[in-house]
Amino acid sequence: MLDTVNFWIATGFGLGLSPVAPGTFGSLLGIPLAWWLLSRPLVQQGSIIAVLLVLAVPVCHVAAWHYAGLDHGSIVADEYVAFPLAVIGLQAARHPLVMALAFGVYRLLDGLKPPPIHLAEYVHGGFGIVLDDVIAALVTWVVLAIGLKLWQRRTFQRV
Repeated sequence: MLDTVNFWIATGFGLGLSPVAPGTFGSLLGIPLAWWLLSRPLVQQGSIIAVLLVLAVPVCHVAAWHYAGLDHGSIVADEYVAFPLAVIGLQAARHPLVMALAFGVYRLLDGLKPPPIHLAEYVHGGFGIVLDDVIAALVTWVVLAIGLKLWQRRTFQRV
C-alpha cells in the first residue's frame, strides 16, 4: 500500500508515466504549487519548499528502487517540488507569461543539464535525484531575476 502511494507521488500522480516528455508533464504540477506559494509570505514560501524537498528525497529514492536505483524519467516528484524555487519571492511570476517563461527556462535547464547542474548526476540516491532539479530551479531564479530587473530598468527608462 505505502509502496503504491509512494509510486503515485513520485510519478506525479501518473503524469510522469507519459510516453512523451514525462519530466515536462510531471513538472506541470509545480505551476499551481508555485502560484499558491507566491501568495504566502517569503518565509512561508521557503519553509514549505524546504519541507517538500526534504520529503521528495526519500520518495524519489524509494521510487528509484523500481528502476534499479536509476533516476528514471517517470520519477517527477523532484521536478514538481523543486520548480517553485525558480520563482520564490518573485511576485512578478504571478503573471501567467512570467510563470510560463520560468517554466520554460526551468525545463530547458533541467533537460540540457549544463554545468553546474550536471554535477548533481554524480550524487547517488534520492538526494542526487532531487539535487539536479534544485540547482536547475536556482539557476532559473537567477536568470528570471536578472531578466525582470533588466525589463524593469528598460520600462522605467522609457518613462
